[in-house]
Amino acid sequence: MVRIFSHWLRANTLFQMVFDLVLPCLALVLTVAWLDRGDLRSVWVALPYVLLLTLGMMVVNTLLGVYQRDSDHSVARTLARVIVCFLLAAPMAYGMVSLVPRSAAWREELELAVLLALGVMVTMRGCVVHGGFAPLLSRHIMVLGTGAEAAMVGQSLMRLSPNVRIAGFYPVRSDEAIHVAHDRILTDNLSLADATRRFKVDEIIVAVRERRTDAVSIHELLECRLAGVRVLDLSSYFERALGQVRLDSLRASWLIFGEGFRQGLVRTVVKRLFDVIAATLLLGVFWPLMLLSALLIVLESGFPIFYCQERVGQGGRLFRVVKFRSMHSDAEHDGKPRWAACNDARVTRVGRVLRRLRIDELPQLYNVLKGDMSLVGPRPERPYFVTQLTREIPFYAARHSVKPGLTGWAQVRYRYGESVEDAAQKLQYDLYYVKNHTLFLDTVILFETVGVVLTGAGAR
Repeated sequence: MVRIFSHWLRANTLFQMVFDLVLPCLALVLTVAWLDRGDLRSVWVALPYVLLLTLGMMVVNTLLGVYQRDSDHSVARTLARVIVCFLLAAPMAYGMVSLVPRSAAWREELELAVLLALGVMVTMRGCVVHGGFAPLLSRHIMVLGTGAEAAMVGQSLMRLSPNVRIAGFYPVRSDEAIHVAHDRILTDNLSLADATRRFKVDEIIVAVRERRTDAVSIHELLECRLAGVRVLDLSSYFERALGQVRLDSLRASWLIFGEGFRQGLVRTVVKRLFDVIAATLLLGVFWPLMLLSALLIVLESGFPIFYCQERVGQGGRLFRVVKFRSMHSDAEHDGKPRWAACNDARVTRVGRVLRRLRIDELPQLYNVLKGDMSLVGPRPERPYFVTQLTREIPFYAARHSVKPGLTGWAQVRYRYGESVEDAAQKLQYDLYYVKNHTLFLDTVILFETVGVVLTGAGAR
């Protein structure tokens, strides 16, 4: 994993992005060098067109989920993505080349370079996604523990990291429950330091909840750390691998003494400027769609068009959020708040479309301009549910340390919530955002939100 502006990216993901950026430029240089016998003057003229296509392709890959850390690595899924990527890349490449004047002497070089880059990119995509370069980037990891937490770590390592080799599970107590395969347990009675040397371990993940001296020897871990072996606890591992702060492995001391949770004047001002500029641009782009949505709501179920509801914002402050009305006017006629459910009968036909495409949330751009909300942040919840969730879920109030958002890390990582259990799962992503939020992470979330909207994932 590589940390960029406080956000963790898989090394494989970073390699793919660099690969997609460098390959078209390299193809252009090689093509011009071949056709023009080493005269590279045409490169500088054609390079802007290639970079335009490259950035377009990177946006397409982002929307297709190619760069997501938890993407499905099945052969069928990869093949489908390659086909869709090619179908989208071909017309983009044709459109880009058509912008070049036919009289340009370097047009032929550009066409050949684009064809070469697309061919190699599509061919190599499967190799990169399926860990074709894993031997070059492989890391040997030892999991300390054999219980349920260790099994959870092992499963996530195998699912999310094709370049990881699990050296084994090192038992810490004879009375510890065993939840991993017996043949993966290291039983040679080696000390922890000796085991790391024998199996050439690069990293140790401490997958036990109790870190007493009789369970995990601090001296042995220190010896490994001084030998250059990286040591991670459960909270740090899940933050890095899954992009979440796990509640079942979280301690208040980790939140207090750990990195992150930075709030400052510069960060606040930059985020506010970004919100105002982006919200203004989005309103300028989507106002015809918003006008059409309002008209369809009136035609189907009459007035009111908007639905205003009290929500809890930053610091626990209450504000009124604005949405397009997507349910019948008497949806909560008994006055009792309810979670939105799958195929909820209270949702109108127009409302179902608005929810699937997230159009019902667009009026909240007004809340962003007003300053009650940000474009990116934890979704604001109703006071009734906040009281319930704060009572039942530890650290739930921590999500109110930043402004709520129109979209958020939890919204692009997890499905629509309709229970306390779902709220607890989403809180783990919200805590990751609160701890690591930067303009870079906001940009990542906005790109992934477009993908979620296009696929209709998690809509209710």
